[in-house]
Amino acid sequence: MLRIIIAGYLGNTKQKNPLTCKLFARYVVCGSNIMEMDMAYYIGVDVGTASVRAALVCEKGSILETSEEPIIVWNQQPSFYEQSSENIWKAVITVVNDVMSQSKISPDQVKGLGFDATCSLVALDSDFKPISCSLSGKADCNIIMWMDHRAEDQAQRINATKHSVLRYVGGTMSLEMQPPKLLWLKERLPAQWNKMANLFDLPDYLTWRATDSQTRSLCSLVCKWGYEAQTADKHGWNDEFLAAAGLEELSLNGHCRIGQQALYPGECCGSGLTALAAKELGLVQGTPVGASLIDAHAGGMACLACVPASLPFQMPPLTSRLVLVCGTSTCHMMVSNSPIFVPGVWGPYFSAMMPKLWASEGGQSATGKLIDFMVENHPAYLAAKSAAEERNIHLYEYLNTMLEHQAHLKGVTVAHLTADLHVYPDFHGNRSPLADPSMKGMICGLTLSVDVDNLAIVYLSTIQALTYGTKHIISEMRNSGHNIQLLYLCGGLRKNRLFVQTHADVLGLPVILPDTKESVLLGAAILGACASGNFKSIQDAMLTMGGGGTVILPREDEKRYHENKYKVHIRMLADQKAYRDIMKD
Repeated sequence: MLRIIIAGYLGNTKQKNPLTCKLFARYVVCGSNIMEMDMAYYIGVDVGTASVRAALVCEKGSILETSEEPIIVWNQQPSFYEQSSENIWKAVITVVNDVMSQSKISPDQVKGLGFDATCSLVALDSDFKPISCSLSGKADCNIIMWMDHRAEDQAQRINATKHSVLRYVGGTMSLEMQPPKLLWLKERLPAQWNKMANLFDLPDYLTWRATDSQTRSLCSLVCKWGYEAQTADKHGWNDEFLAAAGLEELSLNGHCRIGQQALYPGECCGSGLTALAAKELGLVQGTPVGASLIDAHAGGMACLACVPASLPFQMPPLTSRLVLVCGTSTCHMMVSNSPIFVPGVWGPYFSAMMPKLWASEGGQSATGKLIDFMVENHPAYLAAKSAAEERNIHLYEYLNTMLEHQAHLKGVTVAHLTADLHVYPDFHGNRSPLADPSMKGMICGLTLSVDVDNLAIVYLSTIQALTYGTKHIISEMRNSGHNIQLLYLCGGLRKNRLFVQTHADVLGLPVILPDTKESVLLGAAILGACASGNFKSIQDAMLTMGGGGTVILPREDEKRYHENKYKVHIRMLADQKAYRDIMKD
């Protein structure tokens, strides 16, 4: 229901002359939200792995409306994951129109629009039409997704060049980055490759679609394309690297296929929304659109802006805070004032998350996806799912309560239930700190038990294993010079209280959960706010819109147990490498 609140009046209400009697409405009430009619609003759009989301955000950082639309993922053979840019843009149109319809605000109150997305590769022809990246030849399949691992051989050959550019990706270029995928397209689909006139990272595709500007964000270029950036004035494509990687044709015509102008995140793209995009999105032509971010970086930026109102410790500097963006995978995001090189950790990237700061990015390729895999493939999965539904709670909350019950019966803490069961979590390879996609998952301590209690312990051991993987990443970052004193958690897994507390206990660090449960969407909206010109800088927008949070402290009595379990984690890693060496003969 829509209501208007009359906030005041001007002039003499006894007079009927409208020029002297002016009642004015200041607020619109829609559902449970109150919209100030003179307030600026921003829209953030997040394109994730399986859905597109939008949020309407006020100038103070409160998320007022959200909408979500599923998108298609094709997995036609192992390690091949593809999407459609047209399908994604249609979903963008749906969710933006939906949040506007829910809010009832006027389109001219939306002062800026920001996009983030997964770091997937989009291929278009010379007419900017989709061109297939698929062995199937389907034109709709014109996106190679971020988690696609088809280009392992190409990545190995690029890494064999040992080019200086690789220093900025932790010494080893991941097969999830774009040069290996581009080389795969060139070698495996030469006919399509020759027609691919416009190649975008998905976040940059979205800003192009909205504005018709072919500018690229420094975030995507430096993180995923091998673009070199060292200072505000010193950045560009390294033609020597492109030639060494077998992609020399991308240097032709001023690099027109892969981008000729790079912008800081949040800089205004072109002249804002085109007439066509404005009509599709239900917004005003010329609405500013900020240069994009990769989804994890958007979440990282929004988290770094969060400062709880009450803290039991002094807030460390921005450069001592690590952000974990935890969803299907996990990204470990951090900024520094100067470049810090960490083996197996991507970066340092100049201006990839915040202008003129260096970003480092560790990662785990399968986090939420691994937890789901372990739970859903257990024989007791359907029984646990049914029990959770009967109680009207999430499956993982049900497993959390089952673990608490087991621990009570055995007279131990929940963590100690896994003393005899150990999981090594690299089921989809190791992104950081080993940068080895050939690593495999391991389980030690299986029995013939197949009941729900056993499922709960497998679930717990998986969460612990993922956290030990993060501990390994943090250890390497510290060894290289990072000073990590505080952890932020955002993304879907922040809703799992066991996952959050386990990270605090294992890592021995306080964890901040931002008040907003949608940090990635907030980060995208901050890009639009920056582009609007209503803030002096992206840092200024962050300070205004970042909000507060809740602090979770580590439990000291769990420290020794997790130290021992971490030793097992490192031993399992060493054992797997030893098994690999044995089997070479």
